[in-house]
Amino acid sequence: MSFRPAPWGATIATLIGLAAITLPAAHAQVPKVVTSIKPVDALVAGVMGKLGTPRLLVQGGASPHSYALKPSDARGLDEANIVFRVSENLETFLNHPLETLAGKATVVDLAEADEVKTLGFREGAVWEEDEHAHHDEATHDDAAHNGTDHANHHHDHSGMDPHVWLDPANARAMVDAIADTLKTADPENADTYATNAAELNGRLSALEAKIAAELAPVRGRPFIVFHDGYHYFEHKFDIEASGAVAVDPEHQPGVARVREIRDRIVASGAICVFAEPQFRPQLVATLIDGTSARAGVLDPLGADVKPGPGAYEAMMENLAKSLHDCLAGS
Repeated sequence: MSFRPAPWGATIATLIGLAAITLPAAHAQVPKVVTSIKPVDALVAGVMGKLGTPRLLVQGGASPHSYALKPSDARGLDEANIVFRVSENLETFLNHPLETLAGKATVVDLAEADEVKTLGFREGAVWEEDEHAHHDEATHDDAAHNGTDHANHHHDHSGMDPHVWLDPANARAMVDAIADTLKTADPENADTYATNAAELNGRLSALEAKIAAELAPVRGRPFIVFHDGYHYFEHKFDIEASGAVAVDPEHQPGVARVREIRDRIVASGAICVFAEPQFRPQLVATLIDGTSARAGVLDPLGADVKPGPGAYEAMMENLAKSLHDCLAGS
């Protein structure tokens, strides 16, 4: 029997057909996902697992308050099936592009997920203990029931504080919302998303306990943050800041506020004044000059953390360590 090789075109067509048959169905149905900031990306990556990798927009030390989309970001949004962000009031750079570039995508605002407990921004440069107590928690459903319209809040330090991911309990609620969205978009892999979400939430519960134990020895020691972006972390772990250097992290505080914060550092005996890597203000060095306060850095976004499924845990561990080490003097 003689053997005649098939023409190249037929051979290639056959191989493509075989590849289509043998490829796992799981990979064929996984949606294209875009994420806004690294903490959100980490939670989404944890739920997706080996099924796929989300596309992260705000990378490195960039700030979501002032981020400008690159052409590659625009292409990613145009191709996206799902976009996960915290809130239209945090990643404001996304509001217009989501209408013009990602019109076909499902947009998920995780701050509005069921069981996410929200807090309000605090007023003024300095805060008293009784003020902390008056900022009651409310779930998104509670806020909706009470007539609170999240869409009407802007990142102007009135209304809801959007930094919800800094409470691990909120992060777990966000994981549930991520899993539900992915299961709806990709029902063939629903069991995998559910399993991954359960495993991730187990790790987040352990992380919460670990951080609580680490911060217990420095609880009650006064400190100042760069801007009012840590309310959820402080509230969860009962470690409250005495004030914030800036109202808006994008703008230098005025002379009156600087004077007020300087007086607060002295009066409260603040041990640390924290800057942020996204802004690196020289103002902190000026504020603590001539006082006993130390300078530290808090990073709510994980600027130096490698993106991926472990980035949320690494970011939170770094945040806790930075607080502990500065307040403990280590």
